[in-house]
Amino acid sequence: MRLSAPVYHLKRQARLLSRRENVPLHQALDRVAAKEGFASWSLLAAKAAEGAPGDSLLRRLIPGDMVLVAARPGQGKTLMSLDLAVAAMKQGSRAVFFTLEYMHADILDRFRDIGIDPADFNHLFDFDNSDAISASYIVERLRSAPHGTLAVIDYLQLLDQKRENPELMVQIRALRSFARERGLVLVFISQVDRSYDSSGRPFPGIGDIRLPNPLDMSLFDKACFLNKGEIRFQAT
Repeated sequence: MRLSAPVYHLKRQARLLSRRENVPLHQALDRVAAKEGFASWSLLAAKAAEGAPGDSLLRRLIPGDMVLVAARPGQGKTLMSLDLAVAAMKQGSRAVFFTLEYMHADILDRFRDIGIDPADFNHLFDFDNSDAISASYIVERLRSAPHGTLAVIDYLQLLDQKRENPELMVQIRALRSFARERGLVLVFISQVDRSYDSSGRPFPGIGDIRLPNPLDMSLFDKACFLNKGEIRFQAT
């Protein structure tokens, strides 16, 4: 059975339903699942995990790639990135999630949102939410990472928020060189500028990435743009 939208978009629908009708989230999730033809949300999530979009996207990536996952807030950037991490771990690769936004428990909950039991990948998944996250920190943490490791950086625009860190362009260039040298895939969650209007264009593009500081976007190899449950993947 084909879902009407990716599971993370359906999850968002359930959250909105829960708030709007003041019902518990688990009931809202089951109601959304029922509209999709499933008896419960757990059955829907399990089915979605069989054909997760991360699997098809990962096949289009190669070691050394720098990838953007970009969208306006609430469109599923974090879940899409975790989907990619899960796809990598299914193949036996390691995955690391660097974040300046989330606690570990939050990310474990996000895994469950896409129908994944985090315990299945305990030996392959690392989480890091150090306040020191920057290009030099990421390089040091991944220096001994095996070839093919996929790392998610949450998020691009925070890397140079501290004045003592090098400017964003310098950091991304360093990470690009490191990814190619070590054969890693680096996935950057990215914000989209508020000026982007989905009524005019169904998907944002490279020119819509929010850049508080100068950055050469050709440093990235590929991009995944999300909007209203749909996905557009492209080379940059």
